[in-house]
Amino acid sequence: MSKRNERPAKQLPGMVERRTYNIKEVAEVARTSVATVSRALRHADVVAPETRRRVLEAVERLGYTPSAQPGMLRNARTNVIVALVPDIANPFFSEVIRGIDSVARQNGYSVLLGDTQHDETREAQYWRLVASRQADGIITLLPRAKQPIPGAPIPFVNACEYVSDPGVTSVLVDNVAAAYTATDYLISLGHHRIAFLAGPAGTKICADRQIGYERSLRNAGIRPDSKLIATGDFSVGTGITGVERLLCANAPFTAIFCANDEMAFGAILALKKAGRMVPRDVSVIGFDDIQFAQFYDPALTTIAQPKSQLGSEAMTLLLKALADPKIRPQKRVLPTRLIVRDSTGPVPRR
Repeated sequence: MSKRNERPAKQLPGMVERRTYNIKEVAEVARTSVATVSRALRHADVVAPETRRRVLEAVERLGYTPSAQPGMLRNARTNVIVALVPDIANPFFSEVIRGIDSVARQNGYSVLLGDTQHDETREAQYWRLVASRQADGIITLLPRAKQPIPGAPIPFVNACEYVSDPGVTSVLVDNVAAAYTATDYLISLGHHRIAFLAGPAGTKICADRQIGYERSLRNAGIRPDSKLIATGDFSVGTGITGVERLLCANAPFTAIFCANDEMAFGAILALKKAGRMVPRDVSVIGFDDIQFAQFYDPALTTIAQPKSQLGSEAMTLLLKALADPKIRPQKRVLPTRLIVRDSTGPVPRR
């Protein structure tokens, strides 16, 4: 059928009645046949793009899910997966997404990026895409790993964040051990007054990084000082304000461990503004090893996460879950590395 002869989808009244719709009603709204709806959902490549668009719009607006027709879409595949990130502006996530996309393309999948902006309502909208068979599965890079669509089993993998639920497949690093390594390195340089710029309160990875920091201090016989801890939100701006609070706390320090690289950049800016040279007066170490870390002035000492591998491993595990829904959940812990650059040095002599 030529494009000019295609009929637009039927308009729905102002509000859709909250009930279960069937495939015949989906076909009516999409102005097509039941058989075409079935093909659009099961074999998207044999249906004209415009027709499939109308079908998917009808599915979404009616809230139609496979449970309405048991078994009909059991083997449906869109070859699309959703990757959810809390903030796409954070350069850490871009490298994880690159790893996801690489494995996805090698296996004939496309990646739909969902930038939730920490909004659970937006997050739920992406889950509904999978529940309505507009995508096959989800990889979340969020601190939450509980699917918000009850009664709709959705294949998903959590990457980067720690998830305690043994029923959730996840790929992560040992944040306690990594933070211990960072702090221990500063101690090896002679630093005893080590400040900590923590990430957002309430997230497991941030709590673990603080645990590693404090554990390293205690093992070295150094008592953690609450005056040397400030909290940020992983942004450059809170790296600046965090250091400003530390400088006003009347608690001297010779080094700062930052829970991510962006806060470390802000910390260095604030120290320079206060007349403190890095690393001559204060050493700074970050976490993540985003690409810009090596080009900063001074080049940033940091803990390197295997960002691309986190993504590729997560996509590999999701493919296995899609191939075998009964596969047992897995937890994969990937190694981190200490990257020593110019932002750290021996404790200054007084």
